[in-house]
Amino acid sequence: MAASGSRGPDPAELTAIDMHVHAEVSARGTTSLSAELDSAAGTYFKAEHRHPTLPEIAAYYRERRMACVVFTVDAESATGTAPVPNEEIAESAREHPDVIIPFAGVDPYKGRAAVRQIRRLVAEYGVRGFKFHPNIQAFHPNDRMAYPLYEAMEEAGAIAVFHTGQTGIGAGAPGGGGIRLKYSNPLDVDDVATDFPGMRIILAHPSFPWQDEALAVATHKPEVYIDLSGWSPKYFPPQLVRYANSLLRDKVLFGSDYPLLAPDRWLADFAKLPVKDEVRPKILKENAARLLGLTEE
Repeated sequence: MAASGSRGPDPAELTAIDMHVHAEVSARGTTSLSAELDSAAGTYFKAEHRHPTLPEIAAYYRERRMACVVFTVDAESATGTAPVPNEEIAESAREHPDVIIPFAGVDPYKGRAAVRQIRRLVAEYGVRGFKFHPNIQAFHPNDRMAYPLYEAMEEAGAIAVFHTGQTGIGAGAPGGGGIRLKYSNPLDVDDVATDFPGMRIILAHPSFPWQDEALAVATHKPEVYIDLSGWSPKYFPPQLVRYANSLLRDKVLFGSDYPLLAPDRWLADFAKLPVKDEVRPKILKENAARLLGLTEE
């Protein structure tokens, strides 16, 4: 299922491309969240197989003839918990190039060290993009502190993924586990898209309670996409489905949020949505393949 050259999986061999998969346990057995946040997330999502290893993730998606974008979240400065090593994910992608597409997590508070990390991961490991979770990392995406990171990403041609909207991380824990929702308004990302017009950006998740803001940013900024991860499609706001069928038909992406939400469940519920027949393959595979450079288009 690997494409010719080094581009990655061959879309012709795939049923779908999942743009949002978390590596939550390292080869050493350590997790990327504190015990409190990890437990709250598992309870919120009712996740069954909470901590698959990277080889297990590869086998899981290969069995389904899917490829997946895999990343960790580096929020060490805010939480004190080290992430799953980005290099571990990238090395797993080298071992499973037919399935895993490597993204990475960087901590915006690490400044120049994070910039060096971005350049090294792209140049030496072929990392395609970087995931930010402003709630857990405790920063606004338009904070100028993070701009040197975006400059490095734009220069490298990397994709930026920003968690937007409410998060299940910390949900139900006292005080939400210290996680503040204010950081995840997609209008903050509008500033980033304006100031870095050459950087492709993904707004991750239906952005409750700011869904209209996310739709506005994605329709206004040509390099901003939306992934549909983290929610069962049966709960999608109607305006999200309407835009996916029309103005954003080329900019909406399938994502599950595995292992928190299984792709099997997501796809079963997606099949019941009133999505146009000609749009469905765009969301499930074609838009992602184009964005990731897996096709010649």
